[in-house]
Amino acid sequence: MKLTGAAAGNYFRKPDPAHTALLIFGADPMRVADKRSQVISALIGPQGEEEMRLARIDAADLRKDPAMLGDAIKAQGFFPGHRVAFVEDATDGLAKVIETALSDWRHGDAQVVITAGQLTAKSALRKVIEGHPNAVAIGLYDDPPSIADIEQAITDAGIARPDRDVMELLVTLANTLEPGDFRQTLEKISLYKIGDATPLTLEDVAANAPQSADADVDDVLDAVTDGQDARLGPLLRNLAAQGVLPVTLCIMATRHFRRLHTVASDPGGAASGVGRLRPPVFGPRRDQIVRQAGHWGRDRLEKALTALTDLDLQLRSAQNAPPAALMERTLIRLAMMGRR
Repeated sequence: MKLTGAAAGNYFRKPDPAHTALLIFGADPMRVADKRSQVISALIGPQGEEEMRLARIDAADLRKDPAMLGDAIKAQGFFPGHRVAFVEDATDGLAKVIETALSDWRHGDAQVVITAGQLTAKSALRKVIEGHPNAVAIGLYDDPPSIADIEQAITDAGIARPDRDVMELLVTLANTLEPGDFRQTLEKISLYKIGDATPLTLEDVAANAPQSADADVDDVLDAVTDGQDARLGPLLRNLAAQGVLPVTLCIMATRHFRRLHTVASDPGGAASGVGRLRPPVFGPRRDQIVRQAGHWGRDRLEKALTALTDLDLQLRSAQNAPPAALMERTLIRLAMMGRR
C-alpha cells in the first residue's frame, strides 16, 4: 500500500503497530531521517531503544548476512512492548532479502521500518512493500510543508498557537530550514519559553532561529545602508574567513538594494511597500527596512543599484584588480552615499 499527502502525514504521527513493514524513501536524507525518527519514537516510545526494543541493521551488513533481518524480526527481548527492526539505507539489491523476511512475519514479531534514497516507480523494493497486503510505502519529496504540518509540529513542541505575525515567521522558517533544523528550532523555542506565560513574540523566534553566514552578510549590508563605513573592514574580513566570495556578496547586496528600491518606490510610501516583499519580513527587520528605504529614497537607491551592476560586470570580467578590493571600495562608496 502506498500513502501520500495528508494520509502520509497522519501515518507518520500515528503509525499502525499492526502493520508488517513501513518503507520511507526520498532524495533528501534529512527528511527521511526526520520522519523515520518520528515513526520509530511513536511505535516504541522514548525508552524503546534503551530497553533494546529497537534493532538497527545497516544495509551493507544485511547484504553480507541476509538472515540478520529475519533473526531481528523473530528475536524476543528482555523488556515487554512493541519492537522494531530498522533497516537503514536499503536499495533495490535487498528487495529479495526483505521480501523473504516479510513472508515469514507473524503477529507479535518486530515491525520492520526501512529507509531508502530516491526510488523510481519501477523500483523492486517499492514493489515488494507496495504489493504486500500489510505494508506501507511513503515517498518524501521536496514539497514545502503544509500549514497543517507546521501547526502539528508547533503543537508537538508544546508551543501554544501564536499570533498571525509570529505564525507567518514560523511558516517562513519551515520553508527555509531543513525539517530537522526546523524541529530543533521549535524545541529551542519551547525550552526558551518554559516558565514564561506571555504569548510567543517575533523576538522570541528570532532569538532561537539558526544563525549562518547570511547573518554576517546582513551586518555588512546594514553597515553600508546606515553609512557606517568604519565597520566594514572587520566585517568583510570575517566574511572572507568564512569563504564568502566577493561575487556572492555583490549578488546579495544587489538583492538587498532592490528590496529597498521596491519599498521606496511604492506609491503608498515605505510602510506600504514593505508589505509587497516576498518572502515577507517581520518585527525589527521590517521596521529597519522601512527606515532604510525612507532614508535612501528611490533616486539614491537607483544610483546604488547602478554601482553594484558595474561592480558585478567587473568581478565577472577578465580584469586584474583583486575582487575583494573592488568589493570593499564599492561598499565604502555606497556607505558614504548613505551618510548624505
